[in-house]
Amino acid sequence: MLNRRHIRVKVLQTIYAMHQSGSDDLMKEQKFLLSSMEDVLELYLIMISTLIEVRNKEEIFLDLSSKKHLATSEELNPNRKFVKNSVLNFLAGNKLLAAAIEKHKITNWNLNDDVIVILLESIKSSIIYKTYMSNRINSFEGDKQFVMDLFSEVIAPNEKLYDYLEDHRLTWVDDIPVINTYILKQLKLIAVSDEKSFIVPTLFKDAEDLDFAKELFKKTVLNENELAKEFTDRTPNWDPERISEVDTIMLKMAICEFLRFPSIPIKVTINEYLEIAKEYATPKSSLFINGILDNLVKDFEKTKKLNKTGRGLM
Repeated sequence: MLNRRHIRVKVLQTIYAMHQSGSDDLMKEQKFLLSSMEDVLELYLIMISTLIEVRNKEEIFLDLSSKKHLATSEELNPNRKFVKNSVLNFLAGNKLLAAAIEKHKITNWNLNDDVIVILLESIKSSIIYKTYMSNRINSFEGDKQFVMDLFSEVIAPNEKLYDYLEDHRLTWVDDIPVINTYILKQLKLIAVSDEKSFIVPTLFKDAEDLDFAKELFKKTVLNENELAKEFTDRTPNWDPERISEVDTIMLKMAICEFLRFPSIPIKVTINEYLEIAKEYATPKSSLFINGILDNLVKDFEKTKKLNKTGRGLM
């Protein structure tokens, strides 16, 4: 679920927080890094479970309404298209998802039922819901498109939900868009007759990605002074104090990849940090970082300082 760019962002954020706090406890900060990455899976489970919870909440509401002493004809015979939605029921009945929710102790909506109530109210007042409920006929494709639209246009942008997530875990602020995009891709692939069309993702693609996160963090932090010299010595007219902390950390991380990660191609490293700079640094950061890294690569190639092997030669 976490790709290499997201991993780099997590390392960047951890080193930045380490600088801000003045901490030099490498083991403690690496533990924080690993925890912040593991928390992404918890965020995923919380977000995907909103779809199950709003469906369940509506079913409870319909059942209670039908049992009222003076129930109306509509309450006695409600339009149950929403609670019968095949994709919502597919998720609610998915054993692997249920097991993951139980394993990770995702009880957020039991303790914060008000958020689900607000989400359901937003759903029922939306044009998406009203259009969908204009008839009582369920079709798989119609159900799936409705759930995708519902998640992307009503649930994901909900301010109350966002505030809850931000308050619950501040490190999730940058993870929320990534998780929402991932869930939408999953919803698109669901085949209601095939339980395997939806699987709970693993946090890392493979063990190499976890090792990459730990090694990039450790090698950058332990060699910060040495890595900084690589660009400060080559830019005598540059005032380090005028460059943002985030920019300098990204430069150190990129140089660390150049010199200490032989299997990562130079172009991949440069492109990754340019994209990260566009989102997490100043508007001019990507141009500045690109210029510094480009000159460094030329110097490293002349002095034969680069030692790329395998995929790193591409």
